[in-house]
Amino acid sequence: MSTTTIPLRDRVETRVDQVRSQVAFLCRDRLALAGLVVLGAFVFVGLFGPTLAPHDPIEDYVRTNQGDIVRLSPPSAAAPLGTTEFGKDVLSQFLAGARPTLIVGLLGGFGTATLGFLVGLVSGYFGGWVDEVLMRLTDLTFSLPFMPMALLLLTFVTPSVWLITLIIAGFLWKMPARVVRAEVLSVRERTFVKSARASGAGHLRTMFLHVAPNVLPIGFLYAAYGVAWAIAAQASLAFLGFGDPTMTSWGRMLRMVFESGTIRTAWWWVLPPAFGIAAATTSVFLIGRAYEEIINPEIQTDR
Repeated sequence: MSTTTIPLRDRVETRVDQVRSQVAFLCRDRLALAGLVVLGAFVFVGLFGPTLAPHDPIEDYVRTNQGDIVRLSPPSAAAPLGTTEFGKDVLSQFLAGARPTLIVGLLGGFGTATLGFLVGLVSGYFGGWVDEVLMRLTDLTFSLPFMPMALLLLTFVTPSVWLITLIIAGFLWKMPARVVRAEVLSVRERTFVKSARASGAGHLRTMFLHVAPNVLPIGFLYAAYGVAWAIAAQASLAFLGFGDPTMTSWGRMLRMVFESGTIRTAWWWVLPPAFGIAAATTSVFLIGRAYEEIINPEIQTDR
């Protein structure tokens, strides 16, 4: 039996068209479009923030014309977002702190969604002992609470953004895995899947070319939610003192202002990182909401 090989160029164009269709879909939803704009701004600050920062967030101090360090000062011309208790520029810390938040958020979120999607896809498609093994592994991860286990692991090693990303993906993939598996169990019984198998398509080809595209909206939904979970988890770990000690992050900024005892008065030190975390997580939830309406049409609202 002859098989038709799709040229690489055609496959690339197909993937590009799929990405364009997803962007076009999100642009039709006003809230999702707002989320895309905020997420785009977050990505921009994460990529270029350290370059745009007027001061080194760790080494430099904001000083007066006489050379005195300006400590715990509200916003001024010299420091548009004020200074910390130690005379550091809050704007510079905010811009530099977006990068580790972006790294952990995007890589941890997409890692969570990808791993969960693959586990759910394989488990639901093959069934049998494969499904049994993977679902028991999933049950095991459900029994391990994320935050205590993450704190335990980071106690014995030096935290880094890459290690934190791996821990987040390693513990949070369980949620998308369950949902994807349930959907795959339904899709694999449809006529077009059985026709593909009857025509001689192998398991991998059937699974990735016929089943997976029909559960991709769930993958996109949990990718969006995964980014929000990862950002919140990274900020929480940094606030508790288990963030990367070599990098400034928004969670670490909140920890520093908390330790200084000025969290109720130094609003200019609190609001930027708090607003950044809230805006980033809200933006991806708005994007996820659009995909949730596809999966569950009953919650659709007028746009």
